[in-house]
Amino acid sequence: MRGRERQVGRRASRGFYHSDCVAFETWQERQMAKSAEQEHPTKAFGWAATDTSGVLSPFKFSRRETGEKDVRFKVLYCGICHSDLHMAKNDWGTSTYPIVPGTDLGFSKIPLAFKSPYHETHPNSHLMKHTFNIHENRFGECRHEIVGIVTEVGSKVGKFKVGDRVGVGCMVGACHSCDSCDNDLENYCPKMVFTYSAPYHDGTTTYGGYSDVMVAEERYVVRIPDNLPLDAGAPLLCAGITVYSPLQHFGLTKPGMHIGVVGLGGLGHVAVKFAKGFGVKVTVISTSPSKKKEAIEHLGADYFLVSREPDQMQAAMGTMDGIIDTVSAVHPLLPLIGLLKSQGKLVMVGAPNRPLELPVFPLIMGRKVVAGSCIGGMKETQEMIDFAGKHNITADVEVIPMDYVNTAMERLEKADVRYRFVIDIGNTLKSA
Repeated sequence: MRGRERQVGRRASRGFYHSDCVAFETWQERQMAKSAEQEHPTKAFGWAATDTSGVLSPFKFSRRETGEKDVRFKVLYCGICHSDLHMAKNDWGTSTYPIVPGTDLGFSKIPLAFKSPYHETHPNSHLMKHTFNIHENRFGECRHEIVGIVTEVGSKVGKFKVGDRVGVGCMVGACHSCDSCDNDLENYCPKMVFTYSAPYHDGTTTYGGYSDVMVAEERYVVRIPDNLPLDAGAPLLCAGITVYSPLQHFGLTKPGMHIGVVGLGGLGHVAVKFAKGFGVKVTVISTSPSKKKEAIEHLGADYFLVSREPDQMQAAMGTMDGIIDTVSAVHPLLPLIGLLKSQGKLVMVGAPNRPLELPVFPLIMGRKVVAGSCIGGMKETQEMIDFAGKHNITADVEVIPMDYVNTAMERLEKADVRYRFVIDIGNTLKSA
């Protein structure tokens, strides 16, 4: 790249406004959009983020043909996950946009490491380069709570047929040969392929569900029970499995157990519903006293703790078998560890963008565990959605049109949603 273009590109990446910069970005975006449209034979249309403003706009691209093991479906609804907001704004340092130096238009296939201030100094940062496959220099067409109706299946597909109600969650691929894959834990495969903004096996980029059509390998498609409404069922493909999996894995599903749920948002409200479905006692732990009535009367929680009230927290110390922590903001862990019985488990499913302080002494003295959990494998995801169908568990959603998505993102950032936005793709996505 010539010096002038390099300088303009650098200005763009730092957020400067300049007429040359705008012209450079426009030219580059045209080239990348052209590539996305020509990458596969089947035209597709959706909305995408193109810079750290996180603003989404109409985007033309393409999907692959239906392979012999693939399922193609018309997207009807897609949930908005809080991680979509993080990715659109590059809060985790993994998102890249079309401000790309180089004479090849930046269409490299080089994976990036997962980066944040913490990861820069982490002793295992060299391993993270292999664990997080973030594709460089692509539009961030997101979203991974995708449901719709099957329109075509490949010749070797045995579980689905045209007309079936299906969904795709957070991943669309893995190596299928590692220990994790052999144990139905594709979500922990080092080569797991995310549903959006990741390199697929054929070297092309994956695009998510803010789009009119989706194609995925049969293994990564979930059947939606007939009694689950598609709009309120869509968030379960991310939020649902995110809380269901740790409840199951850490043995927190036995009737009579006492489970805490930290945060009453998109993840937290679903965690309460699944925990109650298992027959356990549930305490919601929140900084907002105003959520008590909602938690107990609407969601069915048994108790409510205001985490900013020392007397309430002190009275509940040592009473919980486990806690599911759904909060994605930086917050203290010591008060939560204190709520656990000896041998209790605090499981983190929220993803703060800065490291949390972890006091070790109270863990040692109580043989307590602080653990993490990330979605679930495909077998468990189908089990989760079937459990939801049996117990009539859905997310509480606000259904919105496609062109409201940027306002929804702004509201999501302010926690102004009860509790999950879902886009009505089928009725409101209009091709440009």
